[in-house]
Amino acid sequence: MTKIKTQYNRRSFLKISAAAGGGMLIGFSWFTGCTSDKKIKEQIAIPNEWYDINGFIKIGDTGLVTIYSPNPEIGQNVRTSMPMIVAEELDVDWAHVVVEQAPLNAAIYQNQYAGGSQSIRRGWDALRMAGATGKRMLLEAAAKEWQVSVSDLSVSKGIIKDENSDRTIGYGQIASKAVGLEIPEEVELKAVKDFNIISSSKKNVDGKKIVTGKPLFGLDFQREGMKLAMIQHPPAFGMTLKDFNESEIKSMPGIVDAFPIDITVPDPKWCDEKGFLQLVAIVGDSTWQLMKAKKALKVNWEVSSKLESSEYHNQALENALNSGKVKQGRKDGNPEAAFKKAAKVIERTYSCPFIAHNTLEPMNFFAHVKQNEVELIGPTQTPKALEDSVSKLLNVPVENITVDMTRMGGGFGRRLYVNFGVEAAAISKKMNAPIKLIYTREDDMTQGTYRPAYRSRYKAGLDENNNLIAFSVRGAGLPESPVFPNRFPAGAVDNYLAEEIGVDTNITTGAWRAPRSNFTAAAEQSFLDEVAELAGKDPIDFRLELFEQAIKNPVGEKNDYEAERYAGVLKLVKEKSKWGESQPGVYRGVAAYFCHNTYVAEVFDMVMENNEPKIKKVWCAVDCGIVINRDAAINMMQGSVIDGAGHAMYSQLTFNDGATEQMNFDTYQLMRHAQAPEEIEVFFVENEIAPTGLGEPGLPPAIAALANALYKATGTRYYSQPFVQPQPVIG
Repeated sequence: MTKIKTQYNRRSFLKISAAAGGGMLIGFSWFTGCTSDKKIKEQIAIPNEWYDINGFIKIGDTGLVTIYSPNPEIGQNVRTSMPMIVAEELDVDWAHVVVEQAPLNAAIYQNQYAGGSQSIRRGWDALRMAGATGKRMLLEAAAKEWQVSVSDLSVSKGIIKDENSDRTIGYGQIASKAVGLEIPEEVELKAVKDFNIISSSKKNVDGKKIVTGKPLFGLDFQREGMKLAMIQHPPAFGMTLKDFNESEIKSMPGIVDAFPIDITVPDPKWCDEKGFLQLVAIVGDSTWQLMKAKKALKVNWEVSSKLESSEYHNQALENALNSGKVKQGRKDGNPEAAFKKAAKVIERTYSCPFIAHNTLEPMNFFAHVKQNEVELIGPTQTPKALEDSVSKLLNVPVENITVDMTRMGGGFGRRLYVNFGVEAAAISKKMNAPIKLIYTREDDMTQGTYRPAYRSRYKAGLDENNNLIAFSVRGAGLPESPVFPNRFPAGAVDNYLAEEIGVDTNITTGAWRAPRSNFTAAAEQSFLDEVAELAGKDPIDFRLELFEQAIKNPVGEKNDYEAERYAGVLKLVKEKSKWGESQPGVYRGVAAYFCHNTYVAEVFDMVMENNEPKIKKVWCAVDCGIVINRDAAINMMQGSVIDGAGHAMYSQLTFNDGATEQMNFDTYQLMRHAQAPEEIEVFFVENEIAPTGLGEPGLPPAIAALANALYKATGTRYYSQPFVQPQPVIG
C-alpha cells in the first residue's frame, strides 16, 4: 500500500467535528459544504439534519454519505468522477453516496476551476487522502469501541467487521464516536489492484435530472423579485459607445431601465476583455420584451481603433512568417547546414481562422449587489477570478462576495472569462436589484474571446536513405504563436529549430478547447504524414522510427513528452484498427499527439458517398494514466473527436471592417448528425500511472487524422481550415 501524509504546508488538511444527532463531519481544506439535496439512496433513511461546514465528507447517522464536488462542472463529469475517488478510499457503497456542488471558498479551496484538463490530475492525491483518512478515523473509533486493534478490523461498503468475531457496525453507527480522535500523520492508500469504484463505470450523478429537465443550469435559475437584463455591444472591434435612444427604449412595454455600463476592471485576470468594455444594458420583465427593445435600439458608435478585416489578418500572419522578427524557442544541432545537405526538402504552410466557442447555453449570470455585499450565481469555469473582478470593479471586499456554481451547458474555455458575470454585477449595482443577465446567440458569437487565427510553416529534410535529418517550424498567431518548442518531434531529430511570432490584433481572443494544440497538432501531424509519403514509408512506422530515436538517443534535455508512452498509443491504435490491412473503398488517416499530460492516437476510416467524404469509424488509443470513470472517459473522447472534426471541416469566423460576418448557426456551420462519424471506438492503455486530463487531448489529433484521411480519399492535401467551404443553412 502507498502511504500519504495528511498534513501539508505545516497545517492540517483535515478537521473532524461532531454532527448533532450523531454523525461525522470530515472537513477538508480543499472543499466546503452546501445543503444536501435530500435524495434517498437505495432506501437508506436521510439523517435528521445536515450541517453546512468547511467539509468534504459528511456522514449521517443512517450511513448516508454526502461528498462535495469542488470544481465547476462543464460536462467533463467531475461531479461524478471526483467523488468516486473519495468514495473509493473511504470504502463506502457508491449507492449510498449523495453528491453536491460546493460553492467557492478561496480561503479553503485550491485549484477550484475547470480548465487545462487539470481537475482530476491536481485533485488525485488530495481526494484519495480525504477518503482514506475518513476510513482510518472510523476504524479507530470502532477499534476503541470494541477494545480491539485496528489491524483486527476490515471494512467493505461502509460496514466495519471484527475479523475475530461476527461483530459488524456501519459507518453511520460509529461516526459520532470518531470525533475527538487525533488525525493520523499518514494514512494508507489502496493498491490500484484493489480498486472497486475507480476504473468502473458510474452513471452521471446529474444524468436523470438533465434528461428530465430539472433546473441545473444558469439559465434555469430563478429568484423572486429578480429582473432580466440584456446587453448590446459595439458592432465591430475598434468601436466604442457614444450614445443611444435611451428615452425611447425606457418607454417600451416591460422595460424597466436602459443605460450604459462600463466593466473596466483594474488589473484584470480572466476579465481582460479588450473589445467591448462600454455597453448598453437594458433591464426588463421578460426576454421577449428585452429582445424587442434590442431591435429598437439606435446607437451611435465611434471608431476608436483600426477596423480589421480577414484580408488584413491573413496578410499580417503571412508578413510575420516572412519577417526576421522571431523568437527562437529551441535550436538543436545545425538545421541550416543539415537542410543544405539534405537529399530531399519539403516545406508547407498551414493556417486556421478565428472560431467561436458556441456553447449550447449562451452566456448568463445572476447577480444581487446589496450594500457592501454581492451574491453571484451561475456558470463559470473560474469562480475565484469572477469574485476578484467583481470585488475590484465594485470596490467590495472579497469576503463579502459569494459565488455559487451552476452546471454549465458547455464551456470549452469560453467560461474561463468572467466578463458576463461582471456585467451582471454592474447592472445589479446600478438597479439596486437582483438581476439575471442573458446573452442572445448573436451577442455570444459576436462578443469575442475567439480561438486565435494561426499560420505556421514547416520544413523537413531527408537524407539519401530517407531518414529525417532536419526539421523546423515557424509559427505566427493573432495574438500569440501556436508553437510548442519542446514537443515532438523535438528530441527525435538531430537538427531542429522552433521559432515563435506574435502579431497584434484588437480582436478579443482566448482559450478554445486544447488551446494552441488544436491547431499545432493538425499542422504538425498533417505535415509528418506528407514527409512520410516523401520518404516512402508507412505513416505509423515513420513516426515510430522517430520515437525509437527519442527513446534510445534523445536530443536535448527539455522534451515535454515520454517517448515510450507516445509510441505506445500509436502501437495500440495500429493493433486495434488493424492498420495495414486494406479495405476496398476505405481511406485511412492517422495522427498522434501529446497535450495536457495525455497521449492520444487516432485513426479515421473514411469512404466516399455520392462524391462526398463520410467518416465511417474512428479508432482512439489513449494513455491518460488510471481511468476514473470508464464510460465518462469514453464519452469525453467521442465528444472531442466530433468537436475537432466538425470545426476543422466547416467552422470559421471572418471579419469585415472589424465586424464578424457570422452571427448565428445559419451562417456559422457546425457538424450535423449525418456528418458525424458513425462509430468511435476508444481503447485505454492500462497502467497504474496517476491520472491526467481527458477533456481536451482527444481533439487535436482528430483534425490531423481527418485531414490525412481526406487526402487518401480525395487526393488533395488540406493546408487551411475549414477543409470544406461552409454553406448557409436553409430552413
